[in-house]
Amino acid sequence: MRWTRQPLPAAQPHLLTHLRASVWGPAEFVGRPPWRLVGKGLLAGILCAAAVVGTAVGGAWYGLPALADGEAGLVCAAALAVYLAAIRAGRALVGIAAVLGVCLALAAPQAAAGVVLAERGRVEPVVVMSVDRGTPATPGGFLCSVSDRDGIPLRVRIWRGCGQTTRPGDALAVVHDPDGHVLPRGVVTEPTVWAPLAAPAGWAAALVATCLLAVVRSCRMTHTAGRS
Repeated sequence: MRWTRQPLPAAQPHLLTHLRASVWGPAEFVGRPPWRLVGKGLLAGILCAAAVVGTAVGGAWYGLPALADGEAGLVCAAALAVYLAAIRAGRALVGIAAVLGVCLALAAPQAAAGVVLAERGRVEPVVVMSVDRGTPATPGGFLCSVSDRDGIPLRVRIWRGCGQTTRPGDALAVVHDPDGHVLPRGVVTEPTVWAPLAAPAGWAAALVATCLLAVVRSCRMTHTAGRS
C-alpha cells in the first residue's frame, strides 16, 4: 500500500500562527524593527533595572529595610511584567522578563550593601576568635567569628579573608558602616563602588535585552510599522 501525505487543514496553519504569536509575540513588521518600539523596549527595561538596583541602594544607604531587602525591587519586576502583558507581548517573553526581574531583585541587596561600604565604609582590624567550616554555599568554605579592638564580638561571621590557614588570634581587616545600616564584611582588596555592581549587571543586561525583544515582537500593525 502506498502512503501519500495529506495536506494540512486550512485552519491548522492559522492555529499554529496564533499560538506562536501568543507565546512569542506576532512581530507583524517587515524589515527592521520600528524605532518607536525599540525605544520603548529599551526605556522600559532600563527603567526597571535602574529602579530595582536604585531602590536597594537607597534602602541600604538610609537604613530602610523594605527597600534594602529587595521587596521594592520585586514590586518593580511585577510592574514590568504587568506592562508587558498589557501591551500583549509574547507570554513566554513576559515570563522570562519576570524571572529575570526577580533574579535582579534578589541580587540587588548584596550589591547595594557593597556600594554603601565602598562609599562610606571604614576599614578596621579585627581579631579572629574561632574558625568554622561553612556550608557548601559559603564562598571560600570557612567562616571566622571575630571581635573588634575592644574585644566585643561582631554579630556576623566573616568569610572574606578567612581560609584554611586562618587561626584564632590572627588579624583580619573588616569594613563596616559607621551608620550601622549595613553589616560588616571582610576585606581582601580595596573596596570600590563599581565592583559590587558586577553581579547584578549581568541580570540587568539580560532583563533589558528581553524587554526590548518582548516590546518589539508585540507589534501588531504591519502597515504602520512599515512607515515608522
